[in-house]
Amino acid sequence: MLRLLLKENSLETVFKKALQALRDGGIIAYPTESFYALGVNAQKEEAVRRLYTLKKRPADKPVPLIIGGRAILKTLVKSIPPQAEGLMKNFWPGALTMVFDAAEGLPEGLTAGTGKMAVRIPGESFALSLAKAADFPITVTSANHSGSPPAENADEVIKYFADAVDLIIDAGKTPGGKPSTIIDITVAPFKVLREGRVEVKLQ
Repeated sequence: MLRLLLKENSLETVFKKALQALRDGGIIAYPTESFYALGVNAQKEEAVRRLYTLKKRPADKPVPLIIGGRAILKTLVKSIPPQAEGLMKNFWPGALTMVFDAAEGLPEGLTAGTGKMAVRIPGESFALSLAKAADFPITVTSANHSGSPPAENADEVIKYFADAVDLIIDAGKTPGGKPSTIIDITVAPFKVLREGRVEVKLQ
């Protein structure tokens, strides 16, 4: 397991090592706007399976993703409803996760058999910079065992996973607080699945 301190390494070096680890099918831990998350290249099915095993995540619980731009979104979802355009305009980048109908051919673990896909462009954070640097979607599930408190610093990540994570991006303590808000836009009217950092009034 490699631990990179942001304050001691250039962003160029950190991005290079993080993206290489992801492209090689590795698992990384990285800071988001709230807590540390576990990331794998969502296009690599074996990496997604390894992530589920590491987190002890129920097989019927989909894994959310972060992306760096709308172009990648079009490869992940069947369609973008017109009503979703306004939400993306108002809240992306930001802590709003939207659930879409998933495109065909994605790793099964990403949808957990639901046929749906949870995605966001993260708010200002290392996570956003990482997503922009990547040309693929990255998982953004909390760095903990399912049901346990999320990790706020790199030491807590290590307590959970020891050296089972290939790379930890150590940015010190994260802000904590509420997670992202999750909205299911595959139903009408849209449904709030989780109240979080973003308050959305659905029409």
